[in-house]
Amino acid sequence: MEMLQIIPASKNGTRMVPPPPINKPHVCLSTTLIMSSMVLMDAYLVEQNQGSRKLGICIMVSVGDICFLVVLRYVAVWVGAEVRTAKRGYAMILWFLYVFVLEIKVYFIYQNYKADRKSLDLMARKALTLLLSICIPALYILLVATEHMEYVRTFKKKEDLRNRLFWVIVDMLDVLDIQANLWEPQKKGLPIWAEGLMFFYCYILLLVLPCVSLCEISMQGISIVPHRMMLYPMLSMLTINIATIFIRGSNMVFFRDIRVSGIFMGKNVLAIALKVCMFAQYRKHLRHAPAGSGAAAADPQHNTMAQTQPAIHLLKPQNQTPCPEGLAQENT
Repeated sequence: MEMLQIIPASKNGTRMVPPPPINKPHVCLSTTLIMSSMVLMDAYLVEQNQGSRKLGICIMVSVGDICFLVVLRYVAVWVGAEVRTAKRGYAMILWFLYVFVLEIKVYFIYQNYKADRKSLDLMARKALTLLLSICIPALYILLVATEHMEYVRTFKKKEDLRNRLFWVIVDMLDVLDIQANLWEPQKKGLPIWAEGLMFFYCYILLLVLPCVSLCEISMQGISIVPHRMMLYPMLSMLTINIATIFIRGSNMVFFRDIRVSGIFMGKNVLAIALKVCMFAQYRKHLRHAPAGSGAAAADPQHNTMAQTQPAIHLLKPQNQTPCPEGLAQENT
């Protein structure tokens, strides 16, 4: 016979719910992906140095990886504990830590390539771009864990989340494409201020925008309403779709950069048109919504409850005073 666990009550009288069971395969997979990408970045840093400096870099990156693994041991467990819930707080913390450390290593790799322009190891530089374009979006997919969202019951809402997940991944690849132009071989280098501004702009976008998307999923909770998740589309349109068109256009016009991706420029133009139509449709929806509360008008379940309440009040006798027991039942 199993022992029943006594859950202590909090100060306001409600019982504190323990965290859900840990999803061990999810924890192992995310940890393996993070540490393998870190080790590969360390291999780039070690191979770019020669002699006694190579040994010193190897010791430094090994100590850093051990410290990061100690922190990851606790954060990844809590990320696995909140996979089946609506919360994504620890997922945002893990994403921030991972991108923060990874991009620092990428910055030093890029500086080493910049200092040694004569060594045009094209395959190694292309492999670095390919590695980042796989590891970073793959970790975001694991942190969102759409397939494990048991609280999303309807197929339509889960498909809407997958579509939003797809657009976030495409935006990441767009940012990584701009950042990769810095370490891939180029005939004419950009000015130092332009390179630094471009790198750290992409750095901030990779840090912040996926966290905004995870925060929108976390704030929705059990009743996910797709048209309330408008913060990320608005920010991505301004900071990615519009800004990267100007960045690529400036590289083509002023710096004669022939590696500018015309495919991503076309993607940004189409994304701007689609998001403008989406915003216009959303404003039209709010304009034609019933005059009450915007949040209540957006939730169909809330609307049905609000429409049934007047009929219930009409059925009640108007000259009777409800007894205290009836008030207690209504409050509960």
